[in-house]
Amino acid sequence: MTPDAPSARRPGRSWTIRVVGHRDRSASVTCSSSCVMPARSRDLAALRRFAEAHALAHARAAAVRADAACWCRHHGCGPHEGTRVSCGGTVVLVLRHDPAVGQVWTLSEVCSTCAPLMSHARVVARAAARPTPPAPRPATTGDRPAAGDRPAGDRAAPGSGPAAAPFVPGGFSAPPVDAVPTPRERRRRGRRRDRPEREGSGGS
Repeated sequence: MTPDAPSARRPGRSWTIRVVGHRDRSASVTCSSSCVMPARSRDLAALRRFAEAHALAHARAAAVRADAACWCRHHGCGPHEGTRVSCGGTVVLVLRHDPAVGQVWTLSEVCSTCAPLMSHARVVARAAARPTPPAPRPATTGDRPAAGDRPAGDRAAPGSGPAAAPFVPGGFSAPPVDAVPTPRERRRRGRRRDRPEREGSGGS
């Protein structure tokens, strides 16, 4: 899939920031997006600095989309007219500004094939790499889970043997279920303790 497949990709975005002059020798800054711009001023140098900073702010805020179609191709490759190429590669965000004109800054999502052919352009952002799927975990022997896959309550206490009590989260160890005597066993143990005393009292 390449950036020249508009049916499979979203249209590439573009922002244009422009310094516009007026008859009273003042100027103002406009943006193709609905942004708040400063008031008219006769300080053209300050307005140009603002326009450049505004364009860079758009570049920082715009996350380049890996599935964006090449904006340059959509406009007939006008930014590099005379050099025809087949769009391809990753999607990048380019900032175009002709210092000889000094009044227009344009940000565009284009393919990495068109980007180096554009005059007065530089790449300011790239599409984030798509996350790779996690590698499959190695299979364990048989159906028994590995030690690291067992729940915390099933792990043996550190330093204990295979017959040790299961480890309980929080640092405590619980006795095995088989070690807790039933009520019948407790009665039997009580009778065994009482027998020597009865026999001793009868023989005195």
